[in-house]
Amino acid sequence: MSTFGAERVSVAPQTAGAVTLGLLQGFRLERDGESLELPLGIQRLVAFLAVHNRPLLRLYVAGNLWIDSSEEHANANLRTALWRLHRLGFALVDATRSHLSLAPGVVVDLHDLSRRARQVLRDEAAPTRDNVDAILGGGDLLPDWYDDWVLVEREQFRQLRLLALETLCRELADQGSYATAVEAGLAGIAAEPLRESAHRALIGAHLAEGNRVEAIRQFRLYESLVLDELGVEPSAAIKSMLESPSGDGRMTTGR
Repeated sequence: MSTFGAERVSVAPQTAGAVTLGLLQGFRLERDGESLELPLGIQRLVAFLAVHNRPLLRLYVAGNLWIDSSEEHANANLRTALWRLHRLGFALVDATRSHLSLAPGVVVDLHDLSRRARQVLRDEAAPTRDNVDAILGGGDLLPDWYDDWVLVEREQFRQLRLLALETLCRELADQGSYATAVEAGLAGIAAEPLRESAHRALIGAHLAEGNRVEAIRQFRLYESLVLDELGVEPSAAIKSMLESPSGDGRMTTGR
């Protein structure tokens, strides 16, 4: 019996084989390393279940994926999508009479990278090469999709990754891993060029390594960006990072 008091059945017969679902930088589905193509409507159903990562009411799923349809039509579309998934020959979605969820064992890159980012933010362990590489290599959630539910989840994940990149930049600089710290800082800025905390983290890494000229160059780049794009000056916090070490209060950034 399922948690919800109804018999759970897989939408497709369960057979051996590793199934991986990629949602970062675009939708990808692989089984045993072989790429599989799904129609866009089926992709949306699978992605919706994967992003939410918990059993969802069928009515909730149908209502969100076919928002402009009547309840009857939305439910019919959902039944058709589940029938088409059944033809894959392996379990990708689990279904009860009332709920749907991604099948157990499906590896989702979004879940993996979110877990790694939270480990960094919670300081659960020293940064590992695997975690650093994974977070550096991450990207936006389904960047070419514009459904409302995707936009919300995309922004939530984007903020999580940015915070993790900034934290990695600072921690790696503190450990003396300057090259990787700079790499993390640059990745954060590439993801959001106007984010001051990302520039502060990178400037701090340059200063920690003794590269004051690089720190000044980075400050000038950020200053130009915010002036051109937003018409504002950099904050006192980022300016103070480059104040004269003599303590005379003057900015030694070439002005």
